[in-house]
Amino acid sequence: MAVEPPSGVVDGAPGPGRGKAVRHLGPVALVVAGGLSVQFGSAVAVLLMPRAGALGVVTLRLVLAALVLLIVCRPKVRGYGRADWGTVVAFGTAMAGMNILFYQAADRIPLGAAVTLEVLGPLILSVVASRRAANLLWAGLALGGVVLLSGGGFDRLDPVGCAFALAAGAMWAAYIVFSARTGRRFPQADGLALAMAFGAVLSLPFGIAEAGDKLLVPSTVLLGLGVALLSSVLPYTLELIALRRLPAPTFAILMSLEPAIAAAAGFLVLSQALSVTDALAIALVIGASMGAVRTQVRAARRDTP
Repeated sequence: MAVEPPSGVVDGAPGPGRGKAVRHLGPVALVVAGGLSVQFGSAVAVLLMPRAGALGVVTLRLVLAALVLLIVCRPKVRGYGRADWGTVVAFGTAMAGMNILFYQAADRIPLGAAVTLEVLGPLILSVVASRRAANLLWAGLALGGVVLLSGGGFDRLDPVGCAFALAAGAMWAAYIVFSARTGRRFPQADGLALAMAFGAVLSLPFGIAEAGDKLLVPSTVLLGLGVALLSSVLPYTLELIALRRLPAPTFAILMSLEPAIAAAAGFLVLSQALSVTDALAIALVIGASMGAVRTQVRAARRDTP
């Protein structure tokens, strides 16, 4: 986790309001780190698809991630009410649905385009959930970047792949909501471990049906473990921690960084070149994310007596 400065000093100026504002930068760093991890993990997953298929990769990712989290966290299963378990089930369902739909999209359209369409879910969530007019402006700017990154040419892509990506975006919005609720109801990453286990169980029949005994090939399992760590264990843990201290609208707008990160991952891992238009689009979504963070920091300063 990022180390934060002492709570009363920002740019050499003391004051409790600014100290509280600085504390918002910690969760922002966690979100960005999580985004880097998940998108580079997704690029590795694309390389794994010829071995196990899209559904097989999802199953490997969720099952192995669940095993790692259950071993590390050793979550308690007693002392929770029906509402707590309902949150875990909803979180696990959103997680499984998001992964299944996204990998179906990535199997049909380029990674950058898939993430560009998927990120519309968090953007819409940010507009619906926001209570500040400034967030509407940043969401609109980010949406402009997303459209520009598409090159105005989504009609040239596989329509089924686009539909899967949009559906994954809806599940991503649900993931954000239930990740925040799970973080409030369960200590540390216990809720994440339990939700991941539930999502793994949901994905298992699909993976077995598509890949069968290919899921047991040692080299495939090893690559799957890498995807699980990069795309699930690390980013979901970082995001769960961040959502305990970062409002959902701001978090959702920060998700607009994902197409930029995915484009970079596609270039470095999958040799997908970036155009000048892509670079401009990336600048727009980064600017929107920075604006959202600055708005949140200023709000924290105003709200602190």
